[in-house]
Amino acid sequence: MTRVLETGRAGAAEGRAERLVIFLHGYGANGADLLGLAQPLGPHLPGTAFLAPDAPESCEGVPFGYQWFPIPWIDGSSEEQSEAGMRRAVDDLNAWLDAVMAEEGVGPENTVLFGFSQGTMMALHVAPRRAVPFAGVVGFSGRLLAPETLEDETVSRPPVLLVHGDADEVVPVGALPEAGNALTAAGFEVYAHVMKGTGHGIAPDGLSLALAFMRERFGIEGAE
Repeated sequence: MTRVLETGRAGAAEGRAERLVIFLHGYGANGADLLGLAQPLGPHLPGTAFLAPDAPESCEGVPFGYQWFPIPWIDGSSEEQSEAGMRRAVDDLNAWLDAVMAEEGVGPENTVLFGFSQGTMMALHVAPRRAVPFAGVVGFSGRLLAPETLEDETVSRPPVLLVHGDADEVVPVGALPEAGNALTAAGFEVYAHVMKGTGHGIAPDGLSLALAFMRERFGIEGAE
């Protein structure tokens, strides 16, 4: 049985959205951590609802923090526990995505997954394995899980924007070309940007590029 993901919301009211941006937060954070991005993005993405689920597991030692799955080098879990947690979280997220898009009446072709750190790992793993491609995937400061299985398991190929800070102290910036090369080899259209002097976070230049990418993928024309 899949777990219920508590969800924050901003932008278009339920049932009135023309498109969706799904924020997937990082390890130890929560949905509200990214939902604040709806404020600068919303005016440039009219008719868009921004949804930000909390990951399914509480993060030990982090009040109000959640994780999609355990990370051995951070929490001392085993590789087996991490892999099992990831598989379960993938099932949870897929079930949640199916339910949300049905409730909103918005299909994947008008939905963007926007991940940060561990949320990027989830987005890059889930999106290629779904039957219908999303409008796009935006991945900040993350990495691609199990790149060796990507080509064989890919079902759909949404365009992907990868953004990373060159001073990231949590996930090294080398994770960007590793993911980009694997995605490109598997037939994905990949765009990439390195935020200069940026650590494990989202800088204005990266967010501006993400906005332009989403507007293009959603077919929003005209002045911002």
